Amino acid sequence: MDGFELKPERKKINLKALVWNFLTLVVLVAIGVLAFLFLTIYTNPSSPFNPFPPVVIPTLYQTETPTATMVVITREATWTATTTVEALPTRTRAPTWTLLPEMVTPSNTATPTVKPTEGIAAVSSTPAPASAEITYWASTDFHPDKACLWLGVGGKVLGVDGTPLQYQIIQVGGTLDGKPVSLFTLTGTAAIYGPSGYELVLAEHPIASTQTLWIQLLDNTSKPLTGRIYFDTFNACNKNLVMIEFTRTR
Repeated sequence: MDGFELKPERKKINLKALVWNFLTLVVLVAIGVLAFLFLTIYTNPSSPFNPFPPVVIPTLYQTETPTATMVVITREATWTATTTVEALPTRTRAPTWTLLPEMVTPSNTATPTVKPTEGIAAVSSTPAPASAEITYWASTDFHPDKACLWLGVGGKVLGVDGTPLQYQIIQVGGTLDGKPVSLFTLTGTAAIYGPSGYELVLAEHPIASTQTLWIQLLDNTSKPLTGRIYFDTFNACNKNLVMIEFTRTR
């Protein structure tokens, strides 16, 4: 046994410890790099290492400081202001309407005691383009359902040749029983008096009045065809419809 030599034992490499040591070194190097980057970005935000460099926001409103410049204007001594007057266009005056003379209906009007077609209460004539004929009827001749609870004006308008004239303007004004009256209608709106018939309601019962109400005929352009024709009303059931028929004379 003295002839055998003992060889020294080789040390086994601990791989697990070697791996942990390598990982520790990598972590330390990473910490050092991160510390370097942090300090660099902190001291210089515009450093190329900064992944989020600061952004410069442009100014929305930029104002320039105005510079006052003195401008000297010189004029010649012979300068004279000249005023030019333009001629205004000639204006043509509108024609002036001449009011027609008022037509007054006699107050002593007879009351027909027979059918309305057989009696005329009053006849008015005028040099105006139309004349008027006034009669007094019982409203039940045209409105049987009204009995005596009605007071109004009705009639029609005829042309020179007797043809009905529609769309002419009828105006009634004045006062009745102390109250103002202002009514308008068109011919052709009350067929019970004919194709050119018209009707205006004055009250819900007969009222007596003397020359406080008037009626006027105008054409479809509002041109007067008569003056104001005054008429009476009566507190009577057989005279509570004032029939006024107009006829064109020219």
